[in-house]
Amino acid sequence: MPETIASLGEFGLIDRITGNFSAKHPQTLKGAGDDAAVIDTGKSLTLISTDLLLEGIHFDLIYTPLRHLGYKAVVVGISDIYAMNGAPRQITVSIGLSARFGVEQVDELYAGVKIACDQYEVDLVGGDTTASMTGLTLSVTAIGEVEKDKIVYRSGARENDLICVTGDLGSAYLGLKLLDREKRVLEGIENPQPVFDGYEYLLQRQLKPQAQRDVIEAMRENSLVPTAMIDLSDGLASDLLQLCKASKMGARVYLERIPIAKESFALAEELHIDPVVAALNGGDDYELLFTVPLNKQGEIAQIPGAEIIGHIVTEGKGAALTTPDGQEITLTAPGFGDGGR
Repeated sequence: MPETIASLGEFGLIDRITGNFSAKHPQTLKGAGDDAAVIDTGKSLTLISTDLLLEGIHFDLIYTPLRHLGYKAVVVGISDIYAMNGAPRQITVSIGLSARFGVEQVDELYAGVKIACDQYEVDLVGGDTTASMTGLTLSVTAIGEVEKDKIVYRSGARENDLICVTGDLGSAYLGLKLLDREKRVLEGIENPQPVFDGYEYLLQRQLKPQAQRDVIEAMRENSLVPTAMIDLSDGLASDLLQLCKASKMGARVYLERIPIAKESFALAEELHIDPVVAALNGGDDYELLFTVPLNKQGEIAQIPGAEIIGHIVTEGKGAALTTPDGQEITLTAPGFGDGGR
């Protein structure tokens, strides 16, 4: 049977696409394989990352306000820059529009883009527009910079490093599940009134996530440079496996240390979803997963929202989740298209 994209998985597909390409210019320090490409521009390093958002795959306009979508598209892009320990400076936004979109809707989308640009002090410097036959398409390229001695790749984790995450995990996925539920329940009803009481936090995590600028600033203030870092866009399991692969290391994560919000526990129980599975595989959190040497444990307390959830082990031990009773469950990544959406 011919090999399929699903059998390769998302990251296997990326490896296949990029495997035959090599850098032709000495200024190209990093291409595919990290959160952003790295270009040596002299005194500092330039970071470049591109994200593609497709209607029906990454967002549903039935319950995603265009202003929120524009805001989130920027956050998705600049989160990759923060994951390299950099500062975002510029973005470009390209859109594909079907005939059902009018000028007022485009204005609303870009109002959200502007709110994010103002909040994160990023300049919109260009993009492209085209017609689309399949709804709305958004592509954001984020450009940033970082000092040469502050750059953080996925590949720097070492044995006994502490594994840390910011914020709580799985809440964005559960916010999506809540929106999906109300969409199904209210389908065909005139003037639908969705019920979100008590779960506003989960909706915010899904519709208006925050990029982790405060975390990066706190690291700089405390002279803390992680050994490795990645943004949590695909779920804890998938992104930790990517960090381990790049670093040629394994990992142990303690189940009871995974930060999960009380609202996530409540909705997960209501929807009969395991909140730990949501945290491991849900995606869309846009928090940071990073590693630091064991002797930097004290500095973690100075990083807002940061929690130690495990440690790095040798590659041969693999990556596993350790339960409170000492059992080890091998971590696996969802297949292509099987994550948060």
